[in-house]
Amino acid sequence: MSDHVRIDRTRDRERLATAVEEARAGLAEGGIPIGAALYAPDGTPLGRGRNRRVQDGDPSTHAETAAFRNAGRQRSYRGTTMVTTLSPCWYCSGLVRQFGISRVVIGEARTFHGGHDWLAEHGVEIVLLDDAECVAMMRDFIEKNPALWNEDIGE
Repeated sequence: MSDHVRIDRTRDRERLATAVEEARAGLAEGGIPIGAALYAPDGTPLGRGRNRRVQDGDPSTHAETAAFRNAGRQRSYRGTTMVTTLSPCWYCSGLVRQFGISRVVIGEARTFHGGHDWLAEHGVEIVLLDDAECVAMMRDFIEKNPALWNEDIGE
C-alpha cells in the first residue's frame, strides 16, 4: 500500500471495543480475557462472546466460537467480519475458514500468534490493529496465570 493511501480504521476500532468489553467480562468471571464479535456485511452486530472455557468447564468455548454461536444460524457468512481481541487459534481459524467469514479484525498478536497468516493465505482479509489495551490485558493475564494460559493454548 502506498504512503498516500490512508485507511480509516475507526469502524474496526469501534467494533474491537465490543470484543474488549467481552474480554473484560470474562476476566471478571475468573476466565481468560479474550472477547469477540461477529458483524454482518452491513455492519449489524450478529453475535458477541467471550472465552468461557474456565467458567463452563468446556474447552470448546473460545471467544470466536461463542460469538459465532450467539449469532445464530445465518444463510451465509460471506462478507461477515469476526472481531477478536487476540489472534485466533487454529480451532477458531478453522471456524472462520469453514464458514467463509471474509474478514478478521485482530486486537493483537504479540502475546499469541495464531492462524491469521494461514487465513490470509486463503483469502481472508486480516486487519491487525496492534491495540495496546489488548496487549496489556493479555500480558497481565499470562504473567498472573501461566498454567491456565498454557492450558488454553494447548501447551
